[in-house]
Amino acid sequence: MTATDVATAATGTLVVVRRKHPGRWLAAVIIFFLAVALAWSVITNERFRWPVVMAYLRDTAIGRGILVTLELTALCMLVGLLLGTLLAIGRLSPNPVVRSAASGYIWFFRGTPVLVQLLFWFNLAALYPKITFGLPGVALDANQLITPLMAAVLGLGLNEAAYMAEIVRAGILSVDPGQAEAASALGLTRMETMRRIILPQAMRVIIPPTGNETIGMLKTTSLVSVLAVPDLLYSAQMVYASNFETIPLLIVASLWYIVVTSVLSVGQFYLERRFARGARRNEPAPLSRLWELLRNRRPAGRTS
Repeated sequence: MTATDVATAATGTLVVVRRKHPGRWLAAVIIFFLAVALAWSVITNERFRWPVVMAYLRDTAIGRGILVTLELTALCMLVGLLLGTLLAIGRLSPNPVVRSAASGYIWFFRGTPVLVQLLFWFNLAALYPKITFGLPGVALDANQLITPLMAAVLGLGLNEAAYMAEIVRAGILSVDPGQAEAASALGLTRMETMRRIILPQAMRVIIPPTGNETIGMLKTTSLVSVLAVPDLLYSAQMVYASNFETIPLLIVASLWYIVVTSVLSVGQFYLERRFARGARRNEPAPLSRLWELLRNRRPAGRTS
């Protein structure tokens, strides 16, 4: 008979013994020492040029690049979300022509690399020197219309629309079909049902992958440096092309990407929690446990 059995027999209560997990502790210790060793190596390696990194973190050229990156991210995601929603509705349309056109768009833009699409839009003037939009008397110079920034928005935004279409379509399909049937019985049109009934409920499914796409778009904007658009990466390249501090400037760009993506991740969390109200139990907010411990901590001192 073990000590636990004796204690149980003597007191008549069940003694709960916490299970040991030596493997978890061993893994945690190994990971901790590896992380410390890596951090120490990075901090003490003079070739990282940390003073140069700190000096350029607040450089005005880098700051302007961050603004351009944020503007590109917002514009491209806006184009992708609006056009993607229309494409998703088109893919679910009973009209075979509309459904085929939406499917063909998604097939084409998901099947070609985004860098190729950027270069294609940038060189559109080689195919269409004059853009008329099919209107008589209208002839726009493609070289003046398709600027590097416009080519970046078209390339990234139209490509993103293909992926957002599948995300929105998945969200629409997640809503119970009975919702649409009930709306139809009340006399709502298909578009009114989609706008007032289906899409608001589908947001719970649409928001999480859309947040991931936004973060991905922020990093994908670095591709526009091949078009000489002065985003964050291109601005860093221009700086290290003049002072030859390549590694420090790349570290500066990486740190700013991490900062902005972290802010977007926190915003995504609260947006997800808002649209998921009533659907599932809310997850704890980032660093909420740490904040709770700090808030409830009593000041040290004598107690009466």
